[in-house]
Amino acid sequence: MIKEFQEFIAKGNVMDLAVGVIIGGAFGLIVSSLVDDIIMPIVGAIFGGFDFSNYFLPLSSEVTASTLDAARQQGAVFAYGSFITVIINFVILAWIIFLMVKGVNTMRRRLEREKEAAPAAPPPADVQLLTEIRDLLAKR
Repeated sequence: MIKEFQEFIAKGNVMDLAVGVIIGGAFGLIVSSLVDDIIMPIVGAIFGGFDFSNYFLPLSSEVTASTLDAARQQGAVFAYGSFITVIINFVILAWIIFLMVKGVNTMRRRLEREKEAAPAAPPPADVQLLTEIRDLLAKR
């Protein structure tokens, strides 16, 4: 059983998946920062200075706070502003992944076309000599 586990871990797919998950997590943080720190302030400035992150509806009459963090401490809230921000994060991340996959597919297609268009290498000298000998013997 330990040997099977070692073989499983040693396979390239498992390591590729682990690297992908780690890189994906880091990339998700970059996109979150892009949305929270760059895009949302610009959107807020364009639409009158509001901040999506503090948009919420109180679900309890005890909630009187004006910020989401304070309102959550007072009771239940429907934080639709945070949800909008997460949706924007997802759309940006999905768009970036789409562009990356599209770029890789384009590169693969180009490499396949270059392989198909590349002229065949001439045969080695010994193979060419044997071919000539065969052709001469066939003529006799």
